[in-house]
This record gives sequence, structure tokens and C-alpha cells, in this order.
Amino acid sequence: MAFNPQPTLQGELLELRPLGASDFDALYAVASDPLIWEQHPNNDRWKPDVFRGFFEMAMKSGGALVALDRRDGKLIGSSRYHGFSNGDREVEVGWTFLARAYWGGRYNAEMKRLMLEHAFKSFGSVVLVIGANNLRSQKAAQKIGGVRIENRLGPDGQDRVVYRLTAPSK
Repeated sequence: MAFNPQPTLQGELLELRPLGASDFDALYAVASDPLIWEQHPNNDRWKPDVFRGFFEMAMKSGGALVALDRRDGKLIGSSRYHGFSNGDREVEVGWTFLARAYWGGRYNAEMKRLMLEHAFKSFGSVVLVIGANNLRSQKAAQKIGGVRIENRLGPDGQDRVVYRLTAPSK
């Protein structure tokens, strides 16, 4: 099955849909909170010029999604698929962030569940690449069944931890 890296996915709490250029202001309103980024390797992403570069890369990636709260349609965060070339058996899910009001598990768990279910239709495994100091995200990866497989350097020279999730047997 050909992989669609920008699907619209719906759960009980969230709707995920493709990122659009018109989403910049609403997404930056979420991302402008410095506490979202405090454990992230790029912890200055809350700054307007830094976030603009992040947003432009997300647009160019072809795999970015925004998260909307289904109760009121409010944009509350973002995530994306990466490395989804045809023929690969693995895809990355990452660059995820949510407004702090949505921290605590339910929303992130549903976002990951929706994205994983979609990815597993085309890939045998999914990896999550997380900053070595981002303990919140590492705990969240473990909560959803991620298994730590390696450490690696990111393109910025900072340490990352890689978790893998494998598609359920059919």
C-alpha cells in the first residue's frame, strides 16, 4: 500500500490533518511557550525567527500534520512523518509538540496511536528520535511501547536516543 504522509486522521480527542501555510500563526501561538522546548535539543524554538525556520522545514517535509482538539477545533500542536521513501521498511514519527494544557498523556497517546496505526499499514516499524535530555518524551515513548535501540548524533551534533515500535502481527 502506498504511504500517504499527510493523511487526515480522527480519534476521540484529536483530528490530525496536513499542515498548511495558513496554520503558522495558530501553531506559533502554541510553540511560543518556552517551557515546551526546555528539554529539547533546540530549546530556542519558541523564538519567532527560529520557529519560522522550523515551520518552513515542516512545510517542505511533505509529512507534517497539525493536531486539533475535536471539542472546539483549536489547533494544539503538531507532529510529522519523516523518511517515508518507498521501499523503506521503517518511518520516523517526530517533531511532536503539544500545548502544555494538553500534556499528561491522553492527547499525545492518541496522536501517536493514530499516527502509528496509519504508518503500520505501510511500514514494519516506526522510530522515534528524541533528544538525550528530553526525559518527558522518552517516558512517553516507553509508555506507548517504544524500545530504546540506540544513541546517535543529530544533525546539530547533539545526542539523540532512538526508540523503535514494531507493527503488530497480523
